[in-house]
Amino acid sequence: MLDIENTTNEMLADNKLIIYQLLVRLFGNKIENCLYNGSLLENGCGKFADITELALIKIKELGISHVWYTGVLDHATSSDYSSFDLSSDDQSNVKGRAGSPYAIRDYYNVSPDLATDVTNRMVEFEELIKRTHNQGLNVIIDFVPNHVARNYSSKSKPAQCSDLGEQDDKSKSFSPENDFYYILDTVYRSPISSCYKSAYAGESPAKASGNDVFSATPGLNDWYDTVKLNYGVDYLNNKTPYFDPIPPLWKKMINILVYWAKKGVDGFRCDMVEMVPLAFWSWSIRQLKYQFPNLIFIGEIYNPALYSDYIKVGGFNFLYDKVGLYNELRNLIESPDMGDVRKITSIWKYHTPGISNHMLRFLENHDEQRIASTFFAGNPWFAKAAMVLLSTLSSGPIMMYFGQEVGETAIGAVGFSGDDGRTSIYDYTNVPHHQRWMNYGKFDGGRLSNSEKSLRLFYKNLFVKACQNPAVKEGQFFELLNGNSWSEGFNGKTYAFLRYTAEERVLIIANFEHGEKNVRVFFPDEILELFGLRKENELLLKDLLSDKLIYTSKMGDGIYLNFVSTDALILKF
Repeated sequence: MLDIENTTNEMLADNKLIIYQLLVRLFGNKIENCLYNGSLLENGCGKFADITELALIKIKELGISHVWYTGVLDHATSSDYSSFDLSSDDQSNVKGRAGSPYAIRDYYNVSPDLATDVTNRMVEFEELIKRTHNQGLNVIIDFVPNHVARNYSSKSKPAQCSDLGEQDDKSKSFSPENDFYYILDTVYRSPISSCYKSAYAGESPAKASGNDVFSATPGLNDWYDTVKLNYGVDYLNNKTPYFDPIPPLWKKMINILVYWAKKGVDGFRCDMVEMVPLAFWSWSIRQLKYQFPNLIFIGEIYNPALYSDYIKVGGFNFLYDKVGLYNELRNLIESPDMGDVRKITSIWKYHTPGISNHMLRFLENHDEQRIASTFFAGNPWFAKAAMVLLSTLSSGPIMMYFGQEVGETAIGAVGFSGDDGRTSIYDYTNVPHHQRWMNYGKFDGGRLSNSEKSLRLFYKNLFVKACQNPAVKEGQFFELLNGNSWSEGFNGKTYAFLRYTAEERVLIIANFEHGEKNVRVFFPDEILELFGLRKENELLLKDLLSDKLIYTSKMGDGIYLNFVSTDALILKF
């Protein structure tokens, strides 16, 4: 029997975690006719206040447990807030008019773009935290530990905290006592400085860019809007670590995490965790969880070889399952004739052995292309089978990106972000399908098409009825491919498995083929014996997604099912 659940996981919640990621800047924006490369004034911007109690009620109705508020922290932008005594960023060091939410310029404050009253912006975010908690939802924000904006300077830090780089010895390219890496005897120059009239030449000496580029002249595809932080690793000398004594940066970063946890933040989605030493995570997360036992840490990571260490040593609760399950399911969605569901077995068996319920599964987030875009599936319903599989494969969390539930297509270039199937994180723009659901603040889906309404209902049924079923939340796993490799419909395009407890049994079958097909599922003898069934027994099953009933008169003849294109069933019996 194959069990992919880590039964020793002490962090399992009463309910399966369902995370709803939303980009605050875009979520509440009601302007529909946005200009290409438009300014804040021209294209508008969502505010904390737009995420009303009603909006949160409707989000929770989807079965959501956690809301990841993306782009909250103060970051580099081309918008001018100098009248509020906020530093201005040179446009040659900002990506897009709005700027990247991952180029943080003050860890201790929130973006002025998101406030109706800039001077009161922190209070407005604290009120959002309260509204979220009042609806029984948890708050996640980003922690961006690897890099900061080139113009980083905190005016909001506690009096006892020194600022990043404030005590650096800039005569040294590397010192474990420094917060930044320096490229001596150089002056930084942005790769797009020639596009602007600004005479800005940048820092001197230049600092290393966020993507580990130790050059005063980073390229256009580099993270030139950010600078790398120094955790005590000498990158230019075989990445030699200097962790004893603890580098000053480590203490500064843990102070930042404590600051936000005290404000009521329930978890952190940690950016590019493998670019930060594992030793730092082990040191900091252990301390944070001692002080805040229920705090969760989610790691963005892309190296399967490191997964186990970042959970067992680093202390992360959950890690991205991007290089693995996302990639293979995307292959099946885009080219079902080329994909093979048997690769899914290899992924959970070899990439995430024993840690499957620590893996965060998703098909969309701010970095990925929209399912309904022409760059991905071109049709949001083509992902139904994959979403069912992702949501029920283990007890681990599932995530969706706002607009996914109504088939957002992300059509067209909007500015810095080109026409690439992604919703831009760099521009002041809108999310049309989401706006139709938002319906000018009514949050009633009043302008959705029938298909979009049905799609949202599918996600609601999946997350509420299926994901909170005890067998899915905490049950054992048994894959049915081996015993059905010869059976009708099992041609490498259909995946089937069981999730079960002593009281609950669920059969999940996902069809990735485009087109109608028949499938016959057989239970192996060991499962029949475990469930107290005989081959001559009849069986009635009910689909949790549609309430459809399926009857088989004799288990020995298998369970006969008819599928439409890229469909899935979650059958309780």
